[in-house]
Amino acid sequence: MPPETLTRAASSAERVADARPGFRLAVFGLLIGTATALLALVHITQGTSTVNAADILGLLLGNDDAETAAIVGASRVPRLVAGVLVGVALGVAGVIMQSVSRNALASPDTLAVNAGAHLAIVAVAAVGLQVPLLGAVGVAFLGGIGAAALVLALAGSGQSGSVRLVLAGSAIALAFAALTQTLLILFAQETRGLFAWGAGSLGQSGMDKFVVLAPLIGVVLVILLLKSRSLDLLTLGDDQARVLGINVRGTQVLAIVLAVLLAAAAVTISGPIGFVGLAAPAIVRLAAAKIPGLHRHVALILASALMGIFLVLGADVLLRALVGAQSAVEVPTGVVTTMFGAVFLVILAHRMRTSGPTREARSVSLGGTRPGAGAVVVVLLALLLVAGTVAGLLLGDAKLLLGDVANWISGQAGPVVSSVMDARFPRVGAALLAGASLALAGTAIQAVSRNPLAEPSIIGVSGGAGIGAIAVITFVPLAGFWLIAGAAGVGAAVAAAVVFGLAFRGGLQTDRFVLVGIGVSAAAMAAITLLIVLTDPWNEAKALTWLSGSTYGRSMDHLIPMAVALLLTVPIIGSLHRAQDLLALDEDTPKLLGIAVPRSRLILLVCAVVLTGSSVAGIGVIGFVGLVAPHAARALVGSRHKLAIPTAMLLGALLVCVGDMIGRTMIAPAQLPAGLLTALLGAPYFVYLLFRSRLTR
Repeated sequence: MPPETLTRAASSAERVADARPGFRLAVFGLLIGTATALLALVHITQGTSTVNAADILGLLLGNDDAETAAIVGASRVPRLVAGVLVGVALGVAGVIMQSVSRNALASPDTLAVNAGAHLAIVAVAAVGLQVPLLGAVGVAFLGGIGAAALVLALAGSGQSGSVRLVLAGSAIALAFAALTQTLLILFAQETRGLFAWGAGSLGQSGMDKFVVLAPLIGVVLVILLLKSRSLDLLTLGDDQARVLGINVRGTQVLAIVLAVLLAAAAVTISGPIGFVGLAAPAIVRLAAAKIPGLHRHVALILASALMGIFLVLGADVLLRALVGAQSAVEVPTGVVTTMFGAVFLVILAHRMRTSGPTREARSVSLGGTRPGAGAVVVVLLALLLVAGTVAGLLLGDAKLLLGDVANWISGQAGPVVSSVMDARFPRVGAALLAGASLALAGTAIQAVSRNPLAEPSIIGVSGGAGIGAIAVITFVPLAGFWLIAGAAGVGAAVAAAVVFGLAFRGGLQTDRFVLVGIGVSAAAMAAITLLIVLTDPWNEAKALTWLSGSTYGRSMDHLIPMAVALLLTVPIIGSLHRAQDLLALDEDTPKLLGIAVPRSRLILLVCAVVLTGSSVAGIGVIGFVGLVAPHAARALVGSRHKLAIPTAMLLGALLVCVGDMIGRTMIAPAQLPAGLLTALLGAPYFVYLLFRSRLTR
């Protein structure tokens, strides 16, 4: 064929393609619809019974097999339908939240909608209220809409707003999770079964939820499709949308309310299934760059719904394929989606362009307090810590007197006092050492990263340490504490290497650093839950202890690794106080003043990892101490690390000690983990920091 003919044919094909802009869109829809349908077919063939694909095919062809029909109708179809409804609800909720907030990282997870809905449902169950299914949706909606309103109020707009939104959502979600776990512990009988459900499970006992909630989800979906043109115009900006006749505020409020209602319905069906609402629309938006017409909301909503189904069913299919149908019964589907979604968040963060830090705290400067004032603050805090330590020794399920403690120290106490003090002294010591360790680690991490909102639990180091410790406890039941502590250190080191390796690639960008850390932290928490459920599915106390942080059952042996870690790292970090002052300023100043930046960063990070690993091995995962203590220290004594370091350590030790004491006395003889109390105290302070930084933008 002559070249001219080939050229004319190619040009003709291009004109046809241009004349049919919907061709690629139709092909994309067909592909994702077909893939989802095939996945659904695979999904319905999986289960704990011997019913296979041939049996189901025979049932479809008219074979009268009552046993097969009963299994498929009572178990597999409800699970499949639940996956479809949840996928649609979360996928559409995510895309609407992203469009209205103009934030690519908005989702039911990052807006804390899932956490708020979960807390509301658990709270209602805890007080013994019995509500119908639609009533449960209403309860979840109220919790979710309250959380979303708070997060959106704290998050700004623009690129830095993306990071602020995730930070605010993460803080509020952690606080809500702490409240939820507190209720689960306090009202164990009333909330039985809600712990595993809280990680997101597709297991259903029938079609009741489908009958009630499918019409609700369908009506919301139709309303959003009818409002798709208004949503398209919102993307042009508020002013231009108003010129074109759009009620901007009314459209935004309606869209957010409907999106939260979808998320609430999903939580009611299966519990909070993580990150589907983030990943599904994000994947579709990536495809929209190459597919004309996919950016319009009528297509975007439908495609996100299909992608949500694909992700939920895909996670369930993959889970049962990897661990077997019997084991998968105990593993919440949300654990798998959270792990994949966290990886997706890390990828998004790594691709994201940032223009600078989230908000470098205004207190990060070389200014200090008046001479002598800092020393007075340190002395006063030391006295408060002594008082807190004494109170921790005296108070608990059994009240003691100072004379009892003095007799125990001198070896003259009776058997009752000796028994109490032998158990209580290691707990108080563990709280003090862990608090000081996490505060010191947080101070170092904030200086290295130049991010005032970084701390070991938020950036995933605590989660990595938790994975290491729990892996050894699970697979080596007779392991000594030193092996557990070593495994925690290795886990913390791996997590830190991943976070800092990705964040520092191409230069330090603190926005990227925080987002990568949050993704790694979410993946680590999901992996911990997965490990516990697969190996010891009935031991919820084990999960709650490690995920919440507890001094229960500590002995003197547990104190040794934390004490050794502090003895090794305090002199090193203290000797680098001037380097930390300069590292916290910018990238160039320390180099100009002769600081070996890479070497100093590496040393500080290694110390932070050692401190975090030892504290997690000692009392589990405790959040916000590494954030609150350094910030409060800078507020009290200024930004110079020479004073900020000891102040932060005293504050951290005091915070965990007081939290542990309250947890032991508030509902004695029952107890609350210290990590729950520190989260409840630390999360509001974190929210305050975000709010203050927004005002100073």
